[in-house]
Amino acid sequence: MRKWLALSVVVIALDLYTKHLVVNAFAYGEHLTITSFFDLVRYHNEGAAFSFLSNAGGWQRIFFSAIAVIASVVIVYLMYKSPKQKLFCLGLAFILGGALGNLYDRLTLGYVVDFLFFHYQAYYWPAFNLADSAITFGVSLLLIDSFKNKQP
Repeated sequence: MRKWLALSVVVIALDLYTKHLVVNAFAYGEHLTITSFFDLVRYHNEGAAFSFLSNAGGWQRIFFSAIAVIASVVIVYLMYKSPKQKLFCLGLAFILGGALGNLYDRLTLGYVVDFLFFHYQAYYWPAFNLADSAITFGVSLLLIDSFKNKQP
């Protein structure tokens, strides 16, 4: 259990550190073109994924914070109950780290700092951060685990 929680702490630390670097290096909305398809930016997301409910008037901060806290408790419980399921716990550890990284922003800033911005010609993917990437990676591991453990 300790190694999964330690991994979550590493994810949180990397997420908060990269957000700190971006906040100190960029003004809000500033772009730095890295490649023809990737920019570093500084955006603030008051909603959830893809800025869902970002203009909802403020109640969404409490709502998404509560969801993150509840999800974190459930994740720790699932890791505790499934110590032998390595891939499952690995996925949960990444999800936990990402959820808590974004929760920290939400509680301290009132929004989540996003800075990774991919695009192709006139098509843009919403900006995201390392916590979002960790959550996506963790969910991918859970999906792989769910197919791997299917009985015939």
